[in-house]
Amino acid sequence: MRLSRRDVGILLSAAAALAAARPASAQGKGKIVYMIPTLLDEFQTESQKAVESVFSSLGYEVTSVDAQNDAARQLSQLEDLINTKPDAVIINAVAFDTIVPGIEKAREAGIKVLNFDRLITSTQFELTSVAGTVEIGEIAGNEATRLLTERHGSPKGKVLQILGDPGDAYTLDIQKGFEAVMAEKAPEVEIISKAALLWEPTNAGRAFEDQLLVTQDIDLVFCHAAHLTVPIVSIMESKGMKPGEMMLMASNGAPVGLDNIRAGWQQVEVEQPTYAQVYGLAMFIDKIIAGEELQTGSYKVLGLDATLTNEDWGPNLKIPGAAITKDNVDDPRFWGNLKFPNVPVDVVK
Repeated sequence: MRLSRRDVGILLSAAAALAAARPASAQGKGKIVYMIPTLLDEFQTESQKAVESVFSSLGYEVTSVDAQNDAARQLSQLEDLINTKPDAVIINAVAFDTIVPGIEKAREAGIKVLNFDRLITSTQFELTSVAGTVEIGEIAGNEATRLLTERHGSPKGKVLQILGDPGDAYTLDIQKGFEAVMAEKAPEVEIISKAALLWEPTNAGRAFEDQLLVTQDIDLVFCHAAHLTVPIVSIMESKGMKPGEMMLMASNGAPVGLDNIRAGWQQVEVEQPTYAQVYGLAMFIDKIIAGEELQTGSYKVLGLDATLTNEDWGPNLKIPGAAITKDNVDDPRFWGNLKFPNVPVDVVK
C-alpha cells in the first residue's frame, strides 16, 4: 500500500511532537529521515536502533519509515517525504534502480542524501557508508588459512564455499576477496563453490547435503551469511557429527553465527560492521548539513580502520569487518550481540 502524503505528514508530526518533549540540547540541528528497506531481520532492526540513537545524540530529530521490502513503496515514501523538507535522508535501498529517481528529486530539492549499506553507483550522494565486502572475504581467507594450518600443519584440504544469491554484488565481492587470499596463501586448498539462490537457508542446506554425497572429506564450510548455517548445523547433527569435526565459518555477524561459535559448531564469523557503518555517517553529518567538503583519507570508526575516498557517486566511506572467534565472541561492539555500543560519536570538525 502506498504511504500517502497525509500519512507521512502525520508520522513526521508525531516525531516532531516527541522531539519537542525532549530537552533543547536534543533538538534544533535539523530533521533526518531514515528509510528502512525491511524490518524482517536483526540486521535491519539493529540498524534502525543505531541510526535513531546516534543521530538523536547529536541533536537531530530522527524519523524512520519502513518500506516493508517493497521498492515501489519506498520510492513513493521518498517522493512524499520531499514535500516535508527534511534536512537529510538516509537511504537503505530495497532496490538500487527503483530508488534513483527519488534520490535525484530529493537532491534537486536541496535535501542532503546519504546512502547506508547498499552501494549505489548510478547517482550522487553526499556520503555513502558501506562495509568493505572484498575485505570481509579477505579476512575470511586469512581465517580459513589459519584453521586449515592448525588442522593439517599447513594450509591444505578441501573447502565448501556456499555463496548467497549469485546476482548479489555482496556475495560476489566476498568470493573475490576470499579466493584471492586463498590463491596466494593456500594454493593447495581445493575450493568447491555452490550458491544458495535468493539467500534461502533451505538452498544452502540442499547444496551442503548434495556435496556430502560426492565427497566426505570436506574440512571447512564457508557460508556468506550466518543464517545459511542453520540447516547445515542441523544436517551435521543429524549425521552424528560432533561440533568442530567439520569446521564452519560465515560472514555478516548475525546472532546465530555467534551462538554457533559459543556452541562449538562454528569457528569464525566475519562481521559486517553495522554499528560502525552508522557511526561513519554520523561522524560527518554536521559537515554535510553545513555543505562543507569532506576530506579523503583514513579514519577510525569504532576502532576500525576506515577509508574515505571520492568516487563517481560521491564521498565513499568503506569500513572493514572483523573476525569473531571464541576468544572475543562476547565483545559488545559486534552487532550480533545486540548490545548497542553506548559511546559518543567522534564528530569530524
